[in-house]
Amino acid sequence: MKKLFLLILFFGITSTGFCQLKGSTFEEVDRLQQIQKRKIIVFIHTDWCQYCQRMKSTTFKNQEIIDMLNSDFYFIDFNAEEKRDITFNNQIFKYKPTGNNVGVHELALQLGTLKEQIVYPVLCVLNEKNEIVLQYSNYLNPTDFKVILEKLQE
Repeated sequence: MKKLFLLILFFGITSTGFCQLKGSTFEEVDRLQQIQKRKIIVFIHTDWCQYCQRMKSTTFKNQEIIDMLNSDFYFIDFNAEEKRDITFNNQIFKYKPTGNNVGVHELALQLGTLKEQIVYPVLCVLNEKNEIVLQYSNYLNPTDFKVILEKLQE
């Protein structure tokens, strides 16, 4: 009986307490929008950005944030230095080298450029028509990010 209780407790905790953030690709979101219209949250980052990595390990690990993103938005985790071509909104976007083994993706520039520059991390919110409704370029802790998500749900 004790083993059965522990087994039920373990599966109950792992199935509800540790939900993961469901990420999509731009191509998947194009298809998903045909089924159910939702705002799109694009997290634009790089591997070398410390604030980006901190957001990944704190903000995007917060259970309330995960639940809100999974239930009400499409979430795209987008590395600005992605080298593959991406088709989104009936356009093809490519990686643009800027030097030896460095560059930036055209789509990151289109979605993340603020005041003629891109500073990571960038949070870009698109409406159901893939129009930019919000761009924010800075680290967001879970509390501040939750406020933004709540306003977007209105």
